[in-house]
Amino acid sequence: MAQIKAVLFDMFDTLMLIEKDHAFYSPSLHGAYEFLVANGVAITFEEFERTYVSVRDAIFVEVDAELGEPHFNVRIAGTLKQLGYECDVSSPLVVGATDAFCERFMTYVRIDEHADSVLRKLHGKYKLGVVSNFAIPECVERLLERQGLTEFFDVVVVSGAVNRRKPHPEIYQKALQKLGVKPEETVFVGDTVDADVQGAKAVGMRTIYLERRLQKDAEIACPDQTIKSLGQLTTAIERC
Repeated sequence: MAQIKAVLFDMFDTLMLIEKDHAFYSPSLHGAYEFLVANGVAITFEEFERTYVSVRDAIFVEVDAELGEPHFNVRIAGTLKQLGYECDVSSPLVVGATDAFCERFMTYVRIDEHADSVLRKLHGKYKLGVVSNFAIPECVERLLERQGLTEFFDVVVVSGAVNRRKPHPEIYQKALQKLGVKPEETVFVGDTVDADVQGAKAVGMRTIYLERRLQKDAEIACPDQTIKSLGQLTTAIERC
């Protein structure tokens, strides 16, 4: 069996935990709305939310078959267009609204209590990376920076930056290519059966399933190791 040279991590609910049962969405959307209103967009929140949800769901339908993940800016620009405001995805109004959503979202995120110590143990011994599903890649990078974790990672690949989300093979392959390692030399660590175990295994990586909650098909997915806490990771890697 090939020697392990790299460890790739899922981000949310693996390295960082989203608190309050993922109740961030409405407050974060309010943050985006408040920015837009402060910058001259005259609509009610109800109108904004209804239009946003319609645009978001239409995007999901369009890209779902190919596991696409357009940047969050696409949702905001599409929403504004439906409301009569022509803005492209790079306009300050769109970028600012996305940033406001991100800032509010980050108040619901905390680092796992074992993440820093585990990464310190692994850093220098393995190449490390993050492969995350999230439509705002800048938000992932900002969270890592604010928690002092950026220095540990050789690569960060986020679905919103590459327009592919896990379990599409392309998002894992981009990380492997940037690290210069083979799949069989890599362990993927994550909390989701389809994205973090089945998707990574399909590419050829070994997998460690972080069991945060009971999930259907967890046993059928056959991860190489299952752990209950991130603090158990270093021992699990040695057993892979």
